[in-house]
Amino acid sequence: MKITTSPVLRWSLLMITIFLSVKRSGAQQAFEPEARASAVPVTHQLSSAEKELARQINLYRKSRNLPVVPLSASLSIVARAHVLDLSEHYEYGGNCNLHSWSESPDWSSCCYTNDHSKASCMWDKPRELTVYSGDGYEIAFFSNYEYESDAAFAKDVLDGWKSSRGHHELIINKGKWTTSRWQAMGVGVFGDFAVVWFGEEIDPAGSPATGGN
Repeated sequence: MKITTSPVLRWSLLMITIFLSVKRSGAQQAFEPEARASAVPVTHQLSSAEKELARQINLYRKSRNLPVVPLSASLSIVARAHVLDLSEHYEYGGNCNLHSWSESPDWSSCCYTNDHSKASCMWDKPRELTVYSGDGYEIAFFSNYEYESDAAFAKDVLDGWKSSRGHHELIINKGKWTTSRWQAMGVGVFGDFAVVWFGEEIDPAGSPATGGN
């Protein structure tokens, strides 16, 4: 899945590329396209790495006496699209962080900077790509370390997010996320990237398939 690098280099890359997600302050949704039911296939199937990352996140939530977050087909479609886009277009070391999206006829593009001025580029992605009508909140991970297993990979991703206050609070509904109730979670893993999307609305498309590889 990933090229081998030294632990020191790999950890520095991880820490540099952790970014905070932000919450929409108002109830008004700025992006209201027509429903795109055709964008959601009958079945979206998670990879083994995606399933393991979702499993470990929910196990961690349960250890904190929090309910598990249902897997969402729509948010998983968004997550998969984003890791594929990042894998092809992301340039490490630039001003655009991991919440950025490339130019494409299928979605609105943006260079997402650390001041969160382009936050709507994140919030609106579920509505742009799927039938999910709520906002989406993303946490992202980058590492070029070679992992021995999906379990080791998922643990490292989760440990990285747990070490970042903003990401940790989003995962466990603390801080500014205390009043949020996650009703949907999407997971995407590809190449050197992993992203997880959270939403407060139930996904009308249901859950992704979890069989296969």
